[in-house]
Amino acid sequence: MKLFVTGGAGYIGSHAVKAFGRAGHDIVVYDNLSTGHEGAVLYGKLVRGDLSDVEFLLKTLDKFRPDAVIHFAASIQVEESVRKPLLYYRNNVVNAVNLLEAMLKTGVRYLIYSSTAAVYGMPKKIPVNETAAINPINPYGASKAAVEQILSDTTKTTDLRYNSLRYFNVAGADTDGQLGQAYADATHLVTRAMKTALGLTSKLAIYGTDYQTPDGTCIRDYIHVNDLVDAHIKALNHLMKTNESNVLNCGYGHGFSVREVVNVAKKVTGIDFPVAETGRRAGDAPVLVADSKKLKNITGWKPQHDDLEFILKTAWEWEKKLHSQDIFKEKK
Repeated sequence: MKLFVTGGAGYIGSHAVKAFGRAGHDIVVYDNLSTGHEGAVLYGKLVRGDLSDVEFLLKTLDKFRPDAVIHFAASIQVEESVRKPLLYYRNNVVNAVNLLEAMLKTGVRYLIYSSTAAVYGMPKKIPVNETAAINPINPYGASKAAVEQILSDTTKTTDLRYNSLRYFNVAGADTDGQLGQAYADATHLVTRAMKTALGLTSKLAIYGTDYQTPDGTCIRDYIHVNDLVDAHIKALNHLMKTNESNVLNCGYGHGFSVREVVNVAKKVTGIDFPVAETGRRAGDAPVLVADSKKLKNITGWKPQHDDLEFILKTAWEWEKKLHSQDIFKEKK
């Protein structure tokens, strides 16, 4: 199969490219390398391009003529989206429209879309399933919800079909040790904890301790990146087999608080790193936990790494390797 992967040099995208590449698929990675890394693209051909460059995007798609597109490219930081909403609507919504228009012009019918649990906002029922109200509380979630609506509307008048995968909290690193999260300014709790354990930051900030949760900190459903990638593989196979569009939650169905994650991080690293409690971060929901029965039922997805300690161990091994071997340091 020929696959066009936007954002394939980034954290989740690079893991997906590796998995699809190992399976023998022909891949073009389209990435502007704003947060991704050339060295993370282990399979296929990397084309450095931006989704805002409509002419170049169309030319690249037309030349490759893929069977499907997997769209990872996006801005993803909740707190940043609150400060810079227009950046998020431009990059996440406008550029998604550019991609969809290019797909329709070149006859590409199938799309796997990276969405987020942030579209739910503060759900009334936990775990949350795909029928819950869409009510985002930050521009990041709103931008993703907008694209989901655009996708739904587009399928009514075209032959485009898609699966939108709503990620919960993705964490961990490639079990082979080749890939992991390598953002310059990571905001994810697990990565920040590992950097603090290594002494790369002076202390780990806990944002908010007065939420209506058992220990006052936010609760999240942490899914290992390799399990998430497997969900993409199975969703794509199901989409192309059935020609049916779907929205699918990707998580394990249980959550851990920030304090619990910090405690496990200290256990895994063997380092009692400093922690500082501070005020709430803008745009954070108290609890987000997935009901992923739909994903399991229609695709046969079965998670292999549903273990917080294992997830953090892979993140720790990667973080040590990332900084000791000076990898992914190519110039932008």
